[in-house]
Amino acid sequence: MGWIQELFAQDSVARTVVLLGLAGAAGTALGKIRVLGVSLGIAGVLFAGLAIGYFKLSINAHVLEFVREFGLILFVYTLGLQIGPGFFGSLRARGLVLNAFAATVVLLGAGVTVIWITFGFVELPAGIGLLSGATTNTPSLAAGQQALEQVQAGESAAVIQGLAYAVAYPFGIIGIILTMLLVRSAFRIDVKAEVAEAESSQQPRVPQPKTRNFEVRNANLIGRPLGKIPGLEGSGVVVSRFSREGKVDVARPETLLRLGDILHAVGPEEGLEGLRIVVGSDAGVDLKSLPGAVTNRRLIVTRSDIYGRQLADLDVFAHHNVVVTRVTRGGIEFSPTAGFRLQFGDVLMVVGESPQIDHVAAAVGNSNKALNSPQPIPFFAGIVLGVLAGSIPLMIPGLPAAVKLGLAGGPLVVAILLSRVANTGPLVWHMPTNANLMLREVGITLFLAAVGLRSGEKFVEVLLGADGLRWLAYGAVITALPLLVVGISARILKKLNYAELCGLLAGSMTDPPALAFAQETTGSDAPAVAYATVYPLVMLLRVFSAQLVVFLLYRAAGG
Repeated sequence: MGWIQELFAQDSVARTVVLLGLAGAAGTALGKIRVLGVSLGIAGVLFAGLAIGYFKLSINAHVLEFVREFGLILFVYTLGLQIGPGFFGSLRARGLVLNAFAATVVLLGAGVTVIWITFGFVELPAGIGLLSGATTNTPSLAAGQQALEQVQAGESAAVIQGLAYAVAYPFGIIGIILTMLLVRSAFRIDVKAEVAEAESSQQPRVPQPKTRNFEVRNANLIGRPLGKIPGLEGSGVVVSRFSREGKVDVARPETLLRLGDILHAVGPEEGLEGLRIVVGSDAGVDLKSLPGAVTNRRLIVTRSDIYGRQLADLDVFAHHNVVVTRVTRGGIEFSPTAGFRLQFGDVLMVVGESPQIDHVAAAVGNSNKALNSPQPIPFFAGIVLGVLAGSIPLMIPGLPAAVKLGLAGGPLVVAILLSRVANTGPLVWHMPTNANLMLREVGITLFLAAVGLRSGEKFVEVLLGADGLRWLAYGAVITALPLLVVGISARILKKLNYAELCGLLAGSMTDPPALAFAQETTGSDAPAVAYATVYPLVMLLRVFSAQLVVFLLYRAAGG
């Protein structure tokens, strides 16, 4: 059995990896346990790590440090790729109001934390830990640790921060749920009526394409090319098929019209009605139901040489008499225009004869394997760019020295920008959803397990001592005060719908358990829309506010 003793030798790499694995597995299981419908989620890994660390087992510090940093990089980079596509869009129209309230929650929480630290109620590392735990935001914990390392606060600072985070975290979950219930009771809200109103207002603003069939009865159109029908260009309507003397064929712009031709058109309702007025009348028959060689198929854009190109610039469709009638991107279906630029993963609905569609499919890629296969070159290139960006010193007026985005901020910002670009030549920054989720969970699990193992030795002592009780009270204020102020203000000033308000509050804390509670109590997915709207901006603000508090207060706090 000597090999076992060798495996678990003091400070060995193998022993550290085994302990990290145990913390990750046990913590994930712990996070799935629900009490009154609420669970710890990924934070269960931290508490499992604290429990293992309590036994004062020897751990290889260098391995633990590397795992913590690399786990952080994996997490924030994949997180940025996820939130990036919706980040800029969330700052428009209705989303601007919701994001303003959510940002206020973040700033008020940071302001309360600054008060606790400035007036000596808590030390800087503990205050940063309370800010992260009270707002149930793990990325800000990671960002705070990075900032503390940049100002050389010492090894003990990270331990104290992790302990404060763990103490404040449970009320962070409970506090937001209590706020939702308090607002509901105080304003005597009719939940069913407000949910119906929210669901009605959240219908997609992009009209989904519809289909209609028209018979040509306008004598003025005889001999005119189909593409020259007045009002067709710019209407968003695509004529994909036409029938003449009972034969269905692919409609082409140069097709010369005759009386009695039946046109199958796809597009927004307004454009279709305009076409009906010009052409003649509804035909009373659906060309899609008639037999013939013309068919339709969905094709996936996966070839790198057409990324970013406009539909009008691609001759392959006209050459093979294939018409693109709809495009699906990000779950939204809409009518394409000539200037529409293709991106990786776009789903095209095309109409044509099957052999011709096969040629088009080869031209656009149409490879499920390519869509679902991770691409390691752009992934690692993105991480390199993120780490380099995080290492650039930035001068901020009022600070005594240059600061850096660090390993938490750099990869996050770069990932958001790259996800917006979508692709750079053959490099596709898109990552399949399953791969993104897996890497993100692995990254945050490794980070939390490492933090817990390093902080666990003192957790029980702090929790049961005077510091633990004080931290619990200070953290509760950081949680409750911003939520109550914003929740009541949003309801009074903007008459914010209750379902939206619940999603806003959950999103302002980036708290999935709170979102699940809101969906369960309202019986609707409406809160998830507001949650998704504010999530990207809030996540970014949480990360940078933790860092900024450290940089602003470190010297003032005696660092």
